[in-house]
Amino acid sequence: MAEELIEKRLIVVPRSQLSIFIARNQRALSAAVVFFALLTFFLIASPKVFLNPIAYTSIFTSLPISIILTVPLVFVITAGEIDLSFPSIIGISAWGFAWCVHQGFGPIVGLALALIIGATAGFVNSVLVTRVGLSALVSTLGMNFLLRGLIQIGTQGNGIPLTSLADTTFHQVLIGNLFNTIPVQMVWGLLFAAVGWWLFNYHRFGSHIACVGDNQESAREMGINVNRTKMWAFIYVGIAAALAGVLSSMINSTFWPTTGDAYLLGTLAAVFVGGTPTWGGVGTVVGAIFGACSVGFIETGLIASGFTGFYTQFFYGLVLILALVGHRFNQQKVK
Repeated sequence: MAEELIEKRLIVVPRSQLSIFIARNQRALSAAVVFFALLTFFLIASPKVFLNPIAYTSIFTSLPISIILTVPLVFVITAGEIDLSFPSIIGISAWGFAWCVHQGFGPIVGLALALIIGATAGFVNSVLVTRVGLSALVSTLGMNFLLRGLIQIGTQGNGIPLTSLADTTFHQVLIGNLFNTIPVQMVWGLLFAAVGWWLFNYHRFGSHIACVGDNQESAREMGINVNRTKMWAFIYVGIAAALAGVLSSMINSTFWPTTGDAYLLGTLAAVFVGGTPTWGGVGTVVGAIFGACSVGFIETGLIASGFTGFYTQFFYGLVLILALVGHRFNQQKVK
């Protein structure tokens, strides 16, 4: 009898593929539940709006910018750091793009300059954090003020119109419309997210990011260059912010010195709603995309449901807190 009990205890019951999938993607699935619950609420509250494709065309015009910004922030936060300078990197990169176009250099040169500016700003952030040894929270916040100040000084508060690009091929390729309904930038946003998902889950860069965020000393013992890994994470944020700045300026047909300012809190909320915790070591790109969708739908959904704009920040906070509570109960903190 005792031998039979021992044999039964040694039998390993195989887990189904579904249970394995759920266990591995708990954070992303939790973010998806939050998004679809929010969307269901808005559908019930305002079916005329959310059953109309035009509403989604409007949302998909600006949503790709949030998606592009959230993806690299998952890398930085998973690595145990944070970047609060990306709103001003958006602005200064967009300024470089608009200046090139205004001077007659062409939009392709402007795009290249914007990406160089963004990558350089990300590199400077990485140097301050990894070489100088400053806190990422404080140093990137300082960079945010510094870069925004440079923009204000350089432009003297004046915008730069980009209406000359309205009928160009460059305009159609970046922010045109597919089938007269789907904004092209939504395609670019999803492609950018797909590359980020592949890097995070299947490339060694993503593995190094997770190892560094989990335990830096262990990562060093494994032969991972911790400083270089963090450097590329900050540069990734800078490049994404530059692309977001170009798209934002083209959508508005004008560069404004305040370009990018509005994205700080919403983008960070999207990352955390998406299931990437603050302590590092774990993250989810797919969850961040669902988080960006949740945040992106809130304002339109509230107005369509009959609420005024005064409720927007309240619902941002409510969704963020409820999502974090849900993530906390669904999965234990990884140490």
